[in-house]
Amino acid sequence: MDSSNFKFFLMLLLIFPAPAAVAAAPPKLFREYIGAEGKNVKFSDVPVDRRIDFHFILSFAIDYTNSAKPTPTNGDFRVYWDSDNLSPSDVSSIKSRNRNVRVAMSLGGDTINDKFVFFDPDSIDTWVANAIRSITSIARKYGLDGIDIDYEHFKADPDTFAECIGRVVFELKQSRVVAFASIAPYDDDSVEPYYLALWRRYGRLFDYVNFQFYAYPKGTTVGQFLGHFERQRKKYDGGDILASFGTDGSGGLSPEKGFFNACRTLSDEGKLNGIFIWSADDSKKGKFKFERQSQDFLARL
Repeated sequence: MDSSNFKFFLMLLLIFPAPAAVAAAPPKLFREYIGAEGKNVKFSDVPVDRRIDFHFILSFAIDYTNSAKPTPTNGDFRVYWDSDNLSPSDVSSIKSRNRNVRVAMSLGGDTINDKFVFFDPDSIDTWVANAIRSITSIARKYGLDGIDIDYEHFKADPDTFAECIGRVVFELKQSRVVAFASIAPYDDDSVEPYYLALWRRYGRLFDYVNFQFYAYPKGTTVGQFLGHFERQRKKYDGGDILASFGTDGSGGLSPEKGFFNACRTLSDEGKLNGIFIWSADDSKKGKFKFERQSQDFLARL
């Protein structure tokens, strides 16, 4: 490690020291992605239980052009969530009416205009500079509190991804543009190496791991879910991994098949750090039944 990198990591240790070992109250954090699918869902549509901490995650900000053939913009992020229904004034309104609500934005995602979104920087330095500038502008315009990393396709190597994302999150936290950060990995050989490289270098910068347990096959059992959770808990050692399910009918362990039984086991073992759902857009048709159930479950812990 050269001297400049050593100084940078030393600064990380000083600014983000390891937390002291203290007894913690049961976590009561609920998070939900919103705005990715153009279904006119509003913050005010989603039930918010004031007994818990609630994070909306706007989906997505993407460093791509909005065209028939989208092209990467080297870290110049633009808003691609449903900004007509999830505007800066909407963010301000939901936060003013619910003191327990915070709002973050997620970077990347799966596709734009039915084309894959790739992490594809021209260089580390230029991508980082553009990302810090554009993310700061969006965060301040919308009054956001946090950031989430959800790239799922890559044209750069894992070390480049780790360095770009790590530097950006470090600067955004140091300058107090954001108060918290998360990553959203899932168990896939084309994805996992990138997030594990990021975790090894900059894991202490991230407050939550929004692990996509709904990316596992449909029909996952309680036992399988608990096994998946334990394996990921070891990989992201020291991270607050959240349990998750999707309301889009994709995969994983569903609430109907025992998700909350699994969460009860995790809670009893002191391993449950919260719950998140993908996504409010999909839940609208079911009138947010599982959002209510998840929040009530957490509030009763």
